Amino acid sequence: MLSRTADNLYWLSRYVERAEFVARILDAAHRLASLPTSYGGGETNEWASALASAGDTAVFKPLYNGINADTVSNFLAFSPHNPSSIRSCIETARENARSVRTALTTEMWDTINGAWLELRNYEGRDLNREDFSRFLEWVKGISLTFDGSAYRTMLRNDAYWFTRLGTGLERADNTARILDVKYQILLPAHEKVGGSLDYFQWTTILREVSAFNAYHWVYRESIKPLLVADLLILNRQMPRSFANCYGMVVEHLDLIADAYGRRGASQRLASNLLAHLESEDIDRIFASGLHEFVTAFIGENNRVGAAITEQYLV
Repeated sequence: MLSRTADNLYWLSRYVERAEFVARILDAAHRLASLPTSYGGGETNEWASALASAGDTAVFKPLYNGINADTVSNFLAFSPHNPSSIRSCIETARENARSVRTALTTEMWDTINGAWLELRNYEGRDLNREDFSRFLEWVKGISLTFDGSAYRTMLRNDAYWFTRLGTGLERADNTARILDVKYQILLPAHEKVGGSLDYFQWTTILREVSAFNAYHWVYRESIKPLLVADLLILNRQMPRSFANCYGMVVEHLDLIADAYGRRGASQRLASNLLAHLESEDIDRIFASGLHEFVTAFIGENNRVGAAITEQYLV
């Protein structure tokens, strides 16, 4: 496969996954904003946390005067100046898909092209809360349909493997950012850990990553931060956990290495990171600092992405 084709497939899947992630953090922010102000003592920071989760604060500040529901929702959903807005993600995904149209199945192309066309019906409209919620659900549906189409219709060859690599890398990064922002930013300084606000926020995070039911199936007890972190970091059964994402990354990097007859830095780095996750314990992670662990993971994940790019995509 040409490196250009592999690059388009890899980034196509990453941008589809990113669009869904942004929709999920916006949905979570709106849920948290609907709490009575008494929960947070009159102070709320869910919109700042949404920006931080998406990693777009530096881009946002020169464009808007303040952080609130309207400015953050517009910036993360529709701003053409934000390369990670839902609009930008869908447009970039469609550009990548068009470049490798013959490598995609009909179902995958129809999903991305149809989303790009349908997006015009939402842009420029003054959406009320109900309409905006429907828009976010529509974005989540695009990702589910695209992912399902790839899984059910693609040949299991290098084209498929590169799409799964993109999905795994992006999903791991997104889960890490959600966890770190909750732990560092979302809970007000005066609110005790384990209080009513803390409980609601961790519950919202679980719903944000479609893990609320999974949590209760696995742990069968009330929401506890340590167990939420265990589910989203170390549990291989959880599709969005660090460990599951890296199981996916290692599996498909190994398939690519076997097909191309050569291993390299990306296989080594990804395997080492998976082995590190498998040897970790959640009590030890909390003792040494969840923020420090997650920050280090994001850095290692970026290193794996850079190695994949250097080894296969340039």
